[in-house]
Amino acid sequence: MLDNEEFMLENSPRELTQNPLRKIWMPCRSAHIAQRGVCMTNCPTLIVTVGLPARGKTYISKKLTRYLNWIGVPTKEFNVGQYRRECLKIYKSFEFFRPDNEEGLKIRRQCALAALNDVRQYLSVEGGQVAVFDATNTTRERRGTIVKFAEQNGFKVFFVESVCEDPDVIAQNIVQVKLDSPDYIDCNTEEAIEDFMKRIKCYESSYQPLDEVLDRDLSYIKIIDVGCRFLVNRVLDHVQSRIVYYLMNIHITPRSIYLCRHGESDLNIKGRIGGDSALSARGKEYAKCLRKFIQEQNITDLKVWTSQMKRTIQTAESLGVPYEQWKSLNEIDAGVCEEMMYEEIQEHYPLEFALRDQDKYRYRYPKGESYEDLVQRLEPVIMELERQENVLVVCHQAVMRCLLAYFLDKTADELPYLKCPLHTVLKLTPMAYGCKVESVYLGVDSVNTHRDRPENVRAQRTTEDALLTVPAHL
Repeated sequence: MLDNEEFMLENSPRELTQNPLRKIWMPCRSAHIAQRGVCMTNCPTLIVTVGLPARGKTYISKKLTRYLNWIGVPTKEFNVGQYRRECLKIYKSFEFFRPDNEEGLKIRRQCALAALNDVRQYLSVEGGQVAVFDATNTTRERRGTIVKFAEQNGFKVFFVESVCEDPDVIAQNIVQVKLDSPDYIDCNTEEAIEDFMKRIKCYESSYQPLDEVLDRDLSYIKIIDVGCRFLVNRVLDHVQSRIVYYLMNIHITPRSIYLCRHGESDLNIKGRIGGDSALSARGKEYAKCLRKFIQEQNITDLKVWTSQMKRTIQTAESLGVPYEQWKSLNEIDAGVCEEMMYEEIQEHYPLEFALRDQDKYRYRYPKGESYEDLVQRLEPVIMELERQENVLVVCHQAVMRCLLAYFLDKTADELPYLKCPLHTVLKLTPMAYGCKVESVYLGVDSVNTHRDRPENVRAQRTTEDALLTVPAHL
């Protein structure tokens, strides 16, 4: 029940003020309104994994968490196995998971409840929008407890079940992931595999998969045999639909993704941002070296993607292979600041220059874009990268930062300052729970276009302070 003052605040017309960073109009920030965040869901969502051990639940949980955070939905993973390891300290054997081990059942139940309490704290107090509850959750009783918990706290529930009967996939998952677990740190490989297979048997007798009839009122996606088939039921909102779309595009086939910028351009040399200039002489030399590098990699069925801007197309032309142009890969639009030097932006738009330094991720150039806008624009590229195998993306500094932030799980604060130098190729190899990165400099000199985060971001700072981190140029 709202008191009179709160009711008037909720229902009376509110003045609008423009957010200078995002260039959008918003209600004036009263003390009451200031506590609210921009939310993409009408109520928090609890994602619950379901499935036997070694079915990729944690792989899915980590990828989903990374993706949702990248698109701007605050998300956190809660792995019940980690709670169990912190509680037990020392794992002895599969006996702990036997269905008739009452002490083990008690501890596992306590760990699940502790994780759910932390879920409540994150979604209700800390401002999170999505929590991923990563556990086996193999019985209808356990899932019912979670649904009741969610209803009591006003959360939506979306189940993600991974079903796999392929012994080769299961064995591969055990070797790749489970043997590196702290549970088996002092075991040899054969002993660890034997114990883990027995642990799976402990769950099989009580496993109740999601059922089309019995669970028809639940919202869920069932992933069958690592994405060969899917069953989707009762998708209720935008976030759930994006989760389904994402999970239907990821795969586990080994591959490499190569990210690089175009060769040095004429505007790079002059220290001017944006524009659509051609390659410099050194940029053309780099393009030739890139061709040699790619040939030496001996990649089968390599796809090459560029933006629609001249400097990336010229770089790709030198490769002598087919390439695809993506408008989504075009460099961030600097609006009225296109083709200006940082010194000129400071001279003509000192307030804008300071506002960008205060929040580089959310700042939107006048008549241009922000990094936040760019992430939204690049989401289809990420989806297609997840679908593909080996891809070379020839792009731009801001674009490469956004793509790199997705694969390396970087925050919005870190993203705009990731170093993506010219004439350097980053080879990304997705792993079970992360991404291996190899940086290869191709030996052709270029200017430095990276501007470090300045310490003084005040609007009243001196020109000298504002330009302190601007890289050298002609």
